[in-house]
Amino acid sequence: MYSEWATGDDAWNMQSALPKGATLLGTILSSDKTNVSTMTGDRVAHPLLVSLANIRMSTRLKSSSNAFVLTALLPVPKFIYKKKRMRGVLEDRLIHECLDIVLRPLKVAAREGVMLSDPVGHSRYCFTPLASYIVDTPEAMMLAAFGDSFRHEPRTRATTLSQLATARSKVDPDDIEAFFREAQKFRLNGVNTPFWLDWPLSDPSHFLTPEFLHLIHREFYDHDRSIVAVSADAVPSTVMTAVRALMDFRYLVQSPVIDDIQLTRISTALEEFHANKDAIIDGGFRRGQRGGVIENWYIPKLELMQSIVPSIRNTGVSLQWTPTPLNTHITEIKDPARSSNNNNYDPQICRHLDRTDKLEAAGHDHGDGDVDFDADVDHDIPNLLAMSKYPGHSRPTTNYFEIAKVLQHREAGTVPVPLRSFVIERTAFHLAYDPSIRNISVDDAAIKFGLPDLRPAIADFLRREDTHGRDHIHTIGGARRAGPTTPLPFDKLQVWFKLRLQDTDFHDISIIRPAQTLNCAPPSDPWTSGRYDTAIINNEARCVWPTDGLHGHTIGQIRLLMRPVGKSGTNWSWKDRFLVYVHRFDIVPQSSGTNDREPSTQLHLLKRAKRSNGTRVGDIVPVTQLRALVNLVPRFGASADNRLTPYNSMEHASQFWLNKYWDKNSYFPLSM
Repeated sequence: MYSEWATGDDAWNMQSALPKGATLLGTILSSDKTNVSTMTGDRVAHPLLVSLANIRMSTRLKSSSNAFVLTALLPVPKFIYKKKRMRGVLEDRLIHECLDIVLRPLKVAAREGVMLSDPVGHSRYCFTPLASYIVDTPEAMMLAAFGDSFRHEPRTRATTLSQLATARSKVDPDDIEAFFREAQKFRLNGVNTPFWLDWPLSDPSHFLTPEFLHLIHREFYDHDRSIVAVSADAVPSTVMTAVRALMDFRYLVQSPVIDDIQLTRISTALEEFHANKDAIIDGGFRRGQRGGVIENWYIPKLELMQSIVPSIRNTGVSLQWTPTPLNTHITEIKDPARSSNNNNYDPQICRHLDRTDKLEAAGHDHGDGDVDFDADVDHDIPNLLAMSKYPGHSRPTTNYFEIAKVLQHREAGTVPVPLRSFVIERTAFHLAYDPSIRNISVDDAAIKFGLPDLRPAIADFLRREDTHGRDHIHTIGGARRAGPTTPLPFDKLQVWFKLRLQDTDFHDISIIRPAQTLNCAPPSDPWTSGRYDTAIINNEARCVWPTDGLHGHTIGQIRLLMRPVGKSGTNWSWKDRFLVYVHRFDIVPQSSGTNDREPSTQLHLLKRAKRSNGTRVGDIVPVTQLRALVNLVPRFGASADNRLTPYNSMEHASQFWLNKYWDKNSYFPLSM
């Protein structure tokens, strides 16, 4: 099982090479050039930051944890050498020289060890090998002293040093042009003394870990979350298989916990892409900026993806090697630079950070001030300190799980009932204090929301409650027993147009994800057919989302979110809670395979459930049976109807793709 750096083979091999009882401290470095000034001059800083692989991944990835510390500002020189390529060699050599100087104490500690105190005050004999250096591909090439960005056999420490020794034996390294020509025979970049030369237990073929921002995320874009579903019928099946396999690879490698079975799935997905990728070129789909067809796959990032599985085995999951959070560049570089006089940035940045550290050590607080991070918390909820940080999000996330916990212990009469925030299994629910419609009759609501069977649906729901009890798990469908004029124990409804749903991370329930808004609003401009979102709905008591995937769950479109209001002066047996009217979707069976997924897209194809008279199958269920939002994409076919828009396609399309690629938290359970 691979997760943190310490679970990888490298950490175990390093530990076995240390003296008995020694402590391994994996050093993480990160460097990336960043603009200091905006729209004025060529002001660039090159910060070198350091962190520790022993810090938990979930903590290290949070920008608020300040897990990366500015160690040095590397030079950004402009050489005047006549040949451009030689200017690059000079810059590379200078960076390696500076790194050698700055990192010398860590290299000494990695070689001889150093006594340090742990958090409880015990002295530890510590060694500091380089676990990871997080950089983009061009900088990784420079640091490895290697000359191209395509994947070759592993460029181990021993191989590179041996080749450098051969080049030095033939040419004086001070003769830059001659040494570069000799080094190029081994695809080396002309650096003669790499900074890692004397850093024990550190190998560039291992510590240059895959970097997600540039290798994965920037290889794809936001619209790629829908590319499989949108283009499913518009391209040949082999093309779709290649695209889908690459998307599977992208999502699988983002798991924070990976075992050997999943490593096999990752390798299989990449192999499936390579087996089908020629169909993309044959169909003329790989094109350059000018529209011309490109008939090769010379894409360095694509080649480097083959290094991810070996890297996971060596250094743990690739997700942890996300580059330094943008917030760190802001706090460590950009904000101090703004406090300068716009000249001679580097010493002023360092002076600013030094003074800030001294102020913080003296107890002075430099907070964010009165910032309203989330206006969604209603006026009935005081400042509960229910804010958390989610990796990848700079703003705090409102924690409705914590809010619901606090409200449960409030005295009766001090909070509205039913509670507007509550938790069921791994889902937190939150409704606004005030309903969108304070008072509307059942029949008027049926007209406004286009639900002609609303009254009989409510009556059938109440009958099931009486028969099976109030904790009964309701299904959507079955014969409609009540008639259109069936009397109800209430006449009025309160209606909400929005509901906030919040869940936990699929792999780590301690991580609270940002809440999502589920819309169920009646027709209005521009949503002339209404705005009704889709959700996962539980229909079997023994099944849990997301652990059981779709088993025991169904997909439904939320058409009405309501709370019945009892008749004045009438006693009625009713557990006061929120209800939803839901239209059900059914999975379209597939002829091939047994997992009910379309073969090339590996997506479930859905259609609206219909009764024998052609009307849509809908029923009332408690809101507590909702579990998570899901993304449905209309099946457009080979050519989309140009009358479809984002506002009407859900109402007029006949089939829909269940888009598991919308986010990684839905990808894993929908792939089961």
